Amino acid sequence: MNRLTEIIFEKLPTSYFTSQDVAALFPERDNARYALVKRAIANGEIIHIRRGMYCLAPKYQKKSVNLYALAQHIYGPSYISLESALSWHGWIPEAVYTLTSVSLAKSKEFNTPLGIFSYKRVPQEVFYSGVARLTDENGDVFFMAMSLKALSDYVYVNRKDWIGLEPIMKSLRIEPEEFESISSDELEMLMNNYKSRRVQRFLKGLRKDLLR
Repeated sequence: MNRLTEIIFEKLPTSYFTSQDVAALFPERDNARYALVKRAIANGEIIHIRRGMYCLAPKYQKKSVNLYALAQHIYGPSYISLESALSWHGWIPEAVYTLTSVSLAKSKEFNTPLGIFSYKRVPQEVFYSGVARLTDENGDVFFMAMSLKALSDYVYVNRKDWIGLEPIMKSLRIEPEEFESISSDELEMLMNNYKSRRVQRFLKGLRKDLLR
């Protein structure tokens, strides 16, 4: 096992790490650290995720990587949303192969050995409004949009002129029972949070259908 791989495995709490982590663990010259990283990648012991970010290969991981938690470290601040969040909540039946998040920064996509991570910019008043901070069984923290927020982000990103329940159920095949847990307070909060008139029209139409 490469010296870098061994130290990362022993010292860091997660299997993913940055160039700054390597610099803190190996107070050597930049060229020496770069050589360690390069050899570990060549030996298949670590995976290059993006510039300045890496992950131990699966056989060297103490615990499997939570891709939801990893997503916010690849490009952040961000939270899981759109189809990825809707699938996580069980609202849509289709499998999702790209992990999609909403970010404060400009839209971007990273095609990595661990999967495709896509980030969409959605203007909002309060970025984490309607987002839950969750922890998995290994203690990894990730941020997940609640169902209605994920749906609102979907409407914004895909420029859907949806008003009310019918186009949602027809396009995404979401069952009407899923909307029974949505409160008027949640609808009001999101209507005040989005600057987009398209999203506001969507939420107002949805509220009208749900309160009949």
